[in-house]
Amino acid sequence: MRRRAALILLALAVFSAALAPLLRWYAFPRLAKIPLGTYQAVVLEARDATLLDYGTMTAREVPKITIVQTLKGDVEASERVERTTGRDVVVWDTLSYIQGPDGKMVSRIPERYVFDAHTQEPVHASGESVDGDPVRRTGLEFKWPFLTQRRDYAYFDAQTRTTAPIHYRGTRDFRGLEVYYFEQTVPWTRVAMPKTMPVAGITPETVAATGTTRWYTTVRRFWVEPLTGAPVYGEEIHREELRGGTLLGDRDRVTAFAGHVKMREDYVRHTVDLVASQRVLILLMTSCLPWGLLALGALLLVLSLYLEARGRLRTRHVRVASSGAAPVSV
Repeated sequence: MRRRAALILLALAVFSAALAPLLRWYAFPRLAKIPLGTYQAVVLEARDATLLDYGTMTAREVPKITIVQTLKGDVEASERVERTTGRDVVVWDTLSYIQGPDGKMVSRIPERYVFDAHTQEPVHASGESVDGDPVRRTGLEFKWPFLTQRRDYAYFDAQTRTTAPIHYRGTRDFRGLEVYYFEQTVPWTRVAMPKTMPVAGITPETVAATGTTRWYTTVRRFWVEPLTGAPVYGEEIHREELRGGTLLGDRDRVTAFAGHVKMREDYVRHTVDLVASQRVLILLMTSCLPWGLLALGALLLVLSLYLEARGRLRTRHVRVASSGAAPVSV
């Protein structure tokens, strides 16, 4: 009976030991994915900012500029791209809607972002765009990969439509979460005018006809929870200028927007709570369960060997007793 129990425990030990790496290296990449139908909104603010008044073409100080970023997953488009690529793909339609202190629109920039549901690498497909212009992204945007590493990553900048390194600057504590801090500086670069302008009759084409160009620079900062790869906080020190052309009269340049853009406090709290709950699931799949299964397998193996040894010892005692010899005490 003990020998049968020892064999059962041995089989369970082998099963547990084999299941541990399967859970980490096979199940995790297939289960940890961005949901296709994700929807979220984040509000950012730039207080005491500078904004261009297009009526007078002069920069003025304003108490606050609000940026509402919405993100919506397109399930049908994701499934269509999956059929053509054979990969698990997510399609996000995002919108950055900027409004002044009076609530009126300053600009709106839509994007379509197509990426791998597990690795977050861009997947090139029809419709990939920024403000209606086709793009071919390289690098990350919006989210880091699961199990983010302490290293630099390539990050796509939607304003310049280019990719540049975003640098790992160390590990920090952010409201009880261990996070990786990343920073990217985009130097002054000429960029396209937004397709939607705040004043009727002013279009990118009419501005271009005056010879005036738009320039942009930013310092981009993210605090990323490494297990989920989700930014729990982000901010930018953002500046835009209009330069040259007859639109500015005798001026060489004028500030179109300048401000320190930060996530609003209520959205910071919500994001931290959400990420804290999601990281538990990732931790279970990548650490707790695999190591727990290995420990369970080792324990079952010890119990199996113990029962087998006890069984052999009992058999030995029975044989000695049946031969009439005095049993040897162990």
